[in-house]
Amino acid sequence: MTSTASTTLPTIAFLGAGSMARAVLTGLLTPRVTVEGGIRATNRTASKAAELSGLDGVTAFATADEPEANLKAVAGARIVIVAVKPAMVPDLLTEIAGSLEPGTLVVSVAAGVTIATFESLLPESVAVIRSMPNTPALVGKAVTGLSAGTRSSATDLELATALFGTVGDVLVVPESKLDALSTISGSGPAYVFYLIEQLTATAVAKGFTPEEAAVMVNGTFLGACTLLAGSDLSPTELRRQVTSPSGTTERAVWELEKGGLKELFDRATDAALARARELAGN
Repeated sequence: MTSTASTTLPTIAFLGAGSMARAVLTGLLTPRVTVEGGIRATNRTASKAAELSGLDGVTAFATADEPEANLKAVAGARIVIVAVKPAMVPDLLTEIAGSLEPGTLVVSVAAGVTIATFESLLPESVAVIRSMPNTPALVGKAVTGLSAGTRSSATDLELATALFGTVGDVLVVPESKLDALSTISGSGPAYVFYLIEQLTATAVAKGFTPEEAAVMVNGTFLGACTLLAGSDLSPTELRRQVTSPSGTTERAVWELEKGGLKELFDRATDAALARARELAGN
């Protein structure tokens, strides 16, 4: 879980400030986190850059107005987080390669772009770690997968773990598992929201107002997850406790099993994994 201890990190540069970068940035701006030297960020538009610069401890540059915005951001930064769209990564790395100081840690948040691609475009004195966070970083409940590059040290991995630990849990896995991780935790919030969406529609179809349905469904998901988080029991055992023999819940679960819910999740995540590999190939 997210650490409650204070965390001190060296200067960080965010290249790209989309939704995922902003989610991680939010965790770094909490009172228990100190970023020595501050946070730099780049974004394409001046309006977004101004919005970022309004955050305490953040200096932002607009690439549309300042041709050297990315170079200014990475100058002297110990950690550089690359959070642009995957197709933009090669040109960005080529642009900043000569401005990165030896010992810089470059962390990728670009889905599908391999460590090998990063390392091939950056100096050998620069370490690379690939990450896969998810959007609950906005509320400090992320699950982030980290994979070390061939040039990253144990210290680099500890630094990346501390950084993403400010917004949730961290799993260190081989890069060969990172795309699969993305189909579970990376895309997982969307699956949960979709289940909530569909159960809410079912409640409305049974005669409840949308507001009543939201109270029931949102509260049930939140309560179940809170119960799970605070329990030593597995989800299977907690489900069994709700499922009385020959009762209503047992009948509902039987219908879900008959419908092949497990197989449906298998197919869905397999499709997501195939798409991730397709994007990596492109």
